[in-house]
Amino acid sequence: MVAERAGYTVTMFIIDTSPSMGTIRSVEMENSAGEVTTVEMTNLEWSLQYVKLKIQEMIFNGRKTDQCGVIVFGSEETDNIINRAHGGYENVVEYIPIGQPNANTIAKIDALEPSTVAGDSIDALIVAIETQARYLASKKTWTRKITMVTDGESPIEVEDWEATVKKMDDLNISLVIVGVDFDDEWMEYVEPNKSRIKRANEEFYKKLTSTMRSGDMGNIAYAIRETSAPEIKVVKSALMGTVLRIGDVDTLPDEAIELSVKASKATAQARPKTWKKFALRESNDEDMDVDQEEEDKDKDKAVYAQLKMKTEYFVDRTAGAEDEEGGNVKEEEDDEENLLDEGEEKPEPKKQNLERVEKEELVRGFKYGTTYAPCPDGQFARLQTRKGIDIIGFFPEKNVSSSDSCTEDFESSQADDQFRRELSMGEIQYIWADPASPQQQVALSAIVQAMADSKRMAIARWVSRDGMDPKMGVLLPVVQEGVHFLLWAQMPFADDVRKYTFASLDTLINKKGEVLKEHPYLPTKQQQEAMDKFVDAMDLMDAGDKDENGNRTPWFDTNQSFNPAIHRVKQAMFHAAVVKDVVSNPLPPPHPELTKYFDPPKRVLKRARAAVEECRDVFKVKEVPKRVAKARKDGHEHANDEDDTLLLLDRKKPVERRQSQMSIVEEHVPASTSKGKVTVNAEDSETESDDDDEELLLDKAPAKAAKPPSTPAPKPNRHAPLPTPARSQSPEEDIDPGRAPGRIIGSTYPLKDFRKNIAQGDVVSKAVEDLGAVVAEVVMKPFAKRREGEMVECLRVLRGTCLEEDEIDAWNSFIRDLKTKCLSKPGNPGFWDRVKEAGRELGLISKQEAKKHGGDSDVSENEAGEVSSDF
Repeated sequence: MVAERAGYTVTMFIIDTSPSMGTIRSVEMENSAGEVTTVEMTNLEWSLQYVKLKIQEMIFNGRKTDQCGVIVFGSEETDNIINRAHGGYENVVEYIPIGQPNANTIAKIDALEPSTVAGDSIDALIVAIETQARYLASKKTWTRKITMVTDGESPIEVEDWEATVKKMDDLNISLVIVGVDFDDEWMEYVEPNKSRIKRANEEFYKKLTSTMRSGDMGNIAYAIRETSAPEIKVVKSALMGTVLRIGDVDTLPDEAIELSVKASKATAQARPKTWKKFALRESNDEDMDVDQEEEDKDKDKAVYAQLKMKTEYFVDRTAGAEDEEGGNVKEEEDDEENLLDEGEEKPEPKKQNLERVEKEELVRGFKYGTTYAPCPDGQFARLQTRKGIDIIGFFPEKNVSSSDSCTEDFESSQADDQFRRELSMGEIQYIWADPASPQQQVALSAIVQAMADSKRMAIARWVSRDGMDPKMGVLLPVVQEGVHFLLWAQMPFADDVRKYTFASLDTLINKKGEVLKEHPYLPTKQQQEAMDKFVDAMDLMDAGDKDENGNRTPWFDTNQSFNPAIHRVKQAMFHAAVVKDVVSNPLPPPHPELTKYFDPPKRVLKRARAAVEECRDVFKVKEVPKRVAKARKDGHEHANDEDDTLLLLDRKKPVERRQSQMSIVEEHVPASTSKGKVTVNAEDSETESDDDDEELLLDKAPAKAAKPPSTPAPKPNRHAPLPTPARSQSPEEDIDPGRAPGRIIGSTYPLKDFRKNIAQGDVVSKAVEDLGAVVAEVVMKPFAKRREGEMVECLRVLRGTCLEEDEIDAWNSFIRDLKTKCLSKPGNPGFWDRVKEAGRELGLISKQEAKKHGGDSDVSENEAGEVSSDF
């Protein structure tokens, strides 16, 4: 494919707004879920979708040299350059002058409506040719394109059309005529009951485009579908000048070589377009002028603006100098405070314990292991580098395809100048000789030929500008007919490369050092043959369509594969810009070109079916049954709750049933426990609840209940499910600690985790914060009453720690927030009553109390004493 010059194109869009374009039609639209809906619109609205898609492509690329203009025919007015100079060419308007398109271009096109006067498409074509020619009078190398959309229902003058064709061929103009309900052989569509005028016009348009050197005609439905198809546009990269050096040109200039070369991109990584956040702008009466007041009288018109971000820096002064959490904290906020999401209340900034600092007061630091190395200047001293590409050495090209590299260490492969092919998966660049210097071309060609003849590659060091960080990579010689050049690929640092090894699949050695010949882990010959058949059956090299000679082609073609993320995001952005209502006109499904490689070819599936069945029989493959939670005897399924491994609700079962369960438990409890009762660890018991309504099943069951005197003891059932044991019975390593990501305190053993972290002495603030969050979460959960006692004990320990470790502000802020949550709906007012019953030991920390422990507080003694009132 010949590379097209990026941009440098002027496209003239000719739009028909004659009365016939106002005809209402029903267009079938398919949403992303595959549901087909019908939308009513005019022929003009349907046609404008194609025009807006083409213009949106130009806006998407963002090139200043990719320009367009719009000519409208069938307008009630006349305004064009030919009419102003010579008259004639009525009802043709230069609607949008030639320029770089933007959002206003789309808005102006949306404002077009069918008129009451018919127009001549040939007049509009001549006006477009003349307007484009005058604009590009001094830009001879620019590409010229004209696109016309019409329904062909208006009469036209076809005299001297050959002169128009000759003019377009002389100017190298490519013409595309897109018609509403035009016959299309690709879609196998023929419009029924076609009018005489439309039939004649369609035949003329076909004759016009076929006579031209570059002309085409098609149906609007097909054009819209193809416009949304993904495509890879091959463009020319700009040449960047640099220097190629071999040897030391400063110390040994007679033994060194320095060439002037040009670099350009061979491949470039593409990413999906990023989204920008917009929000409803709140009106400010004080800053609003008179004109703005007139515009804002329309309440239905919502004014949106783009949200801009800014960064503010805060430091936690209460955390202490040695606290890791007391470092700088970045907090991003909207730049304009009056920009909010619609229906959203403005959040209060969380800065109670943080002090704002200016950026100038901070010292930049770089992470080195677990610490930060401060850099007062903001950047460490750079290497004294010079612009250019320095060849460091050469190594044999045969090492590229070495099969032994997979079993060697990276260090040994580097010592042997080993180049691993997977390392060159980044962006590749061309290294050309200077096109303006034949001497430099001959010199580079000699180097490339010498490297190619000796089958060697080069290790090079590239510096893009003076003083910039160097990049290390390899240079590969390429000898093509008429041109010799180098390919550059950047290489990773040795520290960034990880090599993972695993044991052999066909050699198994036992503990005695003997090589085993038969083992369940070693495949048999029958299994190997079955797997070979399966792999051969999945071959995709002949799974594609047949070529001209009737031979099967490969199924996957890299040139015809596209990144679904990039093109789907692009399709969504274009659709939102083209349609007026996304609800009534939803996003269509992805183009078939994006999804054609999602599913394997049916031919391969059919061919591999027998091999799959053989593998299933030889390897004795069986489906693993899905693990289903067993239902309880009372008919309720066991809920997968994080606290079920700790506590069991007393479900008020009949006495006989609970006694029989205790008999089973006695058969399985360790010998070190008491005979009828499981002892709970002292550390756990201090946080357990003694409530009579909700209790530990195993703690409260009496020992005598295991064997009632009036009923014979049941025979132990070894296969019966056991009730959930107490904490002392379950190994802690088998229990999920319930730690959320980023937390050091879990919901399973919160008090134990808290004490363990406090003992370390360097994560006090983090432990206080996480324990408060865990208590608030547990209290707000259903059936929280069973852990009330445990949570109250957590609050006691937390308050004492905050008082001793100078986290007083954190405690006061937490307890106020906890009250708000408990007294809100649904909340947990019962737990808050337990907190109030504790009195001052769980209340706010006053200034006098804090002073005794060397701290400070903003709460007075009277305020702290009012336990029953607001904290």
